[in-house]
Amino acid sequence: MTKLSLKLTLNRPGFGLSAALDLPAQGVSVIWGASGSGKTSLLRCVAGLERAQGRVQLGDEVWQNDATGHFIPVWQRRLGYVFQEASLFEHLDVQGNLDYGWRRLPAAQRVSAQRARDEAVEVLGIGHLLGRHTGRLSGGERQRVAIARALAVQPRLLLLDEPLAALDAQRKQEVLPWLEKLREHLKVPMLYVTHSAEEVARLADTLVVLDQGQIQASGPVQEVLASVQTPISLGDDVGALVHAQLTERDADWGLCRLSLPGGDLWVADSGAKLGAMVRLRILARDVSITLERAQGTSIQNHLACVIHSMVPEASGQQVLLRLDALGTTVLARVTARAVHRLQLQPGQAVWAQIKAVSLIR
Repeated sequence: MTKLSLKLTLNRPGFGLSAALDLPAQGVSVIWGASGSGKTSLLRCVAGLERAQGRVQLGDEVWQNDATGHFIPVWQRRLGYVFQEASLFEHLDVQGNLDYGWRRLPAAQRVSAQRARDEAVEVLGIGHLLGRHTGRLSGGERQRVAIARALAVQPRLLLLDEPLAALDAQRKQEVLPWLEKLREHLKVPMLYVTHSAEEVARLADTLVVLDQGQIQASGPVQEVLASVQTPISLGDDVGALVHAQLTERDADWGLCRLSLPGGDLWVADSGAKLGAMVRLRILARDVSITLERAQGTSIQNHLACVIHSMVPEASGQQVLLRLDALGTTVLARVTARAVHRLQLQPGQAVWAQIKAVSLIR
């Protein structure tokens, strides 16, 4: 399988970056970490905007190999780059911005690149904006145009450096569905930098966690987020991603039933089609534990589970449990006092009460 392979070292005063990764050249690989962890530096090194030591290869294209003295400058790499600020050409309208990079392609590449540009315009829903001056665009519209411009050169890799960071909460919610649609309809692999747990949950196929320039974890997003052996510093946002099928709709109460290997969950109806596969986010703080299935409770969702593993958190007051519900992983954060009172231990059969479920898509 084609992959993005990199092994890079960057040393600066007071900061060092060391990264060795093999990422699938498909879907969205999210680079996640707190501010100052090295996310943007890693992205810039992949692009060739910053010179690190090591090797970068996408499929059969070697962009950098210091062992042989090989280095392709950024303008010769087949990539698109989207920054935090849209950085559109203010003297051009939207169409002019999209045409700018396309016109600089070799003539032999323009036909296929035009198809890619037109597809990006359709997927990102900006066709009605083509004749509009960039000064009359909202923040969300500007960022969608910037993404389409990056795709107009038909890149083999799209790099996005916190593309929603400069937007307010409302504009972020406007753009996120377009990014999800982009992932589903276009085949361009994306390397996406963020410090937002919501963007990780909604967009990531592969997750790389950086901390102080070092990789703490990497792999399929469900596996990384479900790990309690390599705790991810998401604070209250720690939780599991689950895939389920929409199997029933209760129009009277505005609910839908989602079926997964460990049982069923009732959630607010999002309008997804019956039979569709959807993605769920279950936060550990919204899961409680009982030794027997609870009766007479307002909580509607209960899964029979086995405790897979338990890890005390740094405070010593809480414990993170990894639960196995017939192959579906759920995380629960409970107090150390509750663990002691219930005598919880790995291998024990328990019930997970799920107070809230976020249906992502």
